[in-house]
Amino acid sequence: MILEKIVSEGLAHNSYLVGADGAAAVIDPRRDCGVYVEIAERHGLAITHIFETHRNEDYCIGSLELAKQTGAAILHGAAMDFAYGTPVHDGDEFAVGSLQIRVLETPGHTDESISLVLTDTGVSPDPYLVFTGDALFAGDVGRTDFFKDRLEEMAGKLHDALWQKILPLGDGVIVCPAHGAGSVCGGGIGDLPLTTIGYEKGTNLLLHLDRETFIREKSTEHHYIPPYFAMMERYNRSGVPPLAGRQVMRPLAPAEVEGAADKGALIVDIRGPAAFAGGHVPGSLNIWSGGLSSFLGYFASYDRPIVFVDEFNLALQSAEAQALRIGFDRIAGYLGGGMGAWNKSGRPIGRCGTCAVGEVDLHAEGQFILDVRDIRNRTAAGAIPGSYHVYAGEIEGGLAAIPKDRHVLVYCDAGFKGSLAASVLLRNGYGRVTNILGGMAAWKKAGLPVEWTGA
Repeated sequence: MILEKIVSEGLAHNSYLVGADGAAAVIDPRRDCGVYVEIAERHGLAITHIFETHRNEDYCIGSLELAKQTGAAILHGAAMDFAYGTPVHDGDEFAVGSLQIRVLETPGHTDESISLVLTDTGVSPDPYLVFTGDALFAGDVGRTDFFKDRLEEMAGKLHDALWQKILPLGDGVIVCPAHGAGSVCGGGIGDLPLTTIGYEKGTNLLLHLDRETFIREKSTEHHYIPPYFAMMERYNRSGVPPLAGRQVMRPLAPAEVEGAADKGALIVDIRGPAAFAGGHVPGSLNIWSGGLSSFLGYFASYDRPIVFVDEFNLALQSAEAQALRIGFDRIAGYLGGGMGAWNKSGRPIGRCGTCAVGEVDLHAEGQFILDVRDIRNRTAAGAIPGSYHVYAGEIEGGLAAIPKDRHVLVYCDAGFKGSLAASVLLRNGYGRVTNILGGMAAWKKAGLPVEWTGA
């Protein structure tokens, strides 16, 4: 038996290829799906089945593209009317070589969510592993907040799916979830390469709750919903546009970048906070390369081109892949030669203030301290005294509460989201903006006072 997990960094998305005896199945393929064909060819396997554990919200599913390349059948839960593929039901079984894949309907995260129990019939009649989609993760379970008018219902469905379908499979069964640590599809997913049902029963605190308490906990959780999720839901229900034939990203001269910005293109600087602060294209948005999957969808528009700015063009391929995986196909290009070329062109250079934590005077007049961390981090780790909170991804909607006539000091966990928020403020006409480098981590390391807000 061959089993390979393909991790899409940034999204913390896990997809899988499993196969035996010349046949293979792919579970939850990403949009740039060539990797599955390469793995299958390397092992002499033909991809015959493509399973979707649910209509994914945070990335474009690659099923149609992969099916076009391989002729494989696309299979997904019957509780949603997809525009493509074949619905499957609880108990349906599929042979992939000597492997048997059995469908479990496990709603809660979404109505059509399924899990897939794999048995290696050539070895044992007992289940070997289960692909749980967004039902069960390492250290967490799936979020159930997408249906605001059905919070308790969906939490109850997830509880019943876990306790009645997944946990009874056996303690030794390996759990293969659709996401790892850092995904927005869970609140506290553990950073483990793999887990088992028995390990989760022993360590996952949510699995220690009775049904009533579980429903209450899940119904009152706080999760952010990036605006691009709506497009992912539409794409993944009706079919994602093909990548084939897309124009290759090309270098742009400074004049072309300037012209694109004048016509409405979003300039995205993917360098780190210090580089951005030292000099950037005026009006650009600073999302460090590792944060594009998490934050580009808050600020980019599907009808607006994107231009990337990098240093030495080392992260451009990753940036493009991350954008395409969440459906942003209108990538006009990148600043050829990076900021060096921009500087040499004689055009204006934008700058952002920075400071160390020890330079912050809590009693200074005319300043406004802005916390842009996840609210859960503010609650759990404390805050800089007197600071005001707006999450980095939602800062454009919170500008009315941030005074333009004061010196705004921005901080986050370590400085990256702080630079993102600072760039948004600068783009919106704020004159004095400073990113506190090191963020709350440096603040606490320096032994500076901490305020416990509870919210």
